[in-house]
Amino acid sequence: MNTKIIIILFLTFLLSSCENENRLTGLWSLVVMDNYNEQTNEWEVWNGGMQGYILYDDDENMSLHLMTKDYEKTDLRFPDFDDTIPLEALKHLTNSYVYFAKYKINYEDSIVTHRRISHSNPGEWGKIVNRKFGFIGDTLTLEPLEDKTAGLRLKWIRD
Repeated sequence: MNTKIIIILFLTFLLSSCENENRLTGLWSLVVMDNYNEQTNEWEVWNGGMQGYILYDDDENMSLHLMTKDYEKTDLRFPDFDDTIPLEALKHLTNSYVYFAKYKINYEDSIVTHRRISHSNPGEWGKIVNRKFGFIGDTLTLEPLEDKTAGLRLKWIRD
């Protein structure tokens, strides 16, 4: 009888630990970033198409890099950390969005919280943002919950 209780407790422990397994860990490539159009009730590709990566590690660190489609396919070349960059190059740089953060997962509500520790936009440093997450097969879906980005949906595949 005691053996059965031990086996049941062990199986319960295994199942509950699998439930909270961090499936976010790893490098993900953006498949599509779309926006919900309330007038047509349809999802539409956002900003002509985006590309990028998101990385979650096992130590609650994450990073994100989003760019416009074909961002890297430009003839523009310019020096790093130099104040003589041409205006055209500066405009191109605004199509790149990067941040690093510490993250926490709320499994019950399927929300991952990013506490930004750096950002390509100085006004975004230190901000805390929430993303609803879910999985459909091997695809990770993240949906921003802040008002200014509500309606966006990002779909990622493991790289």
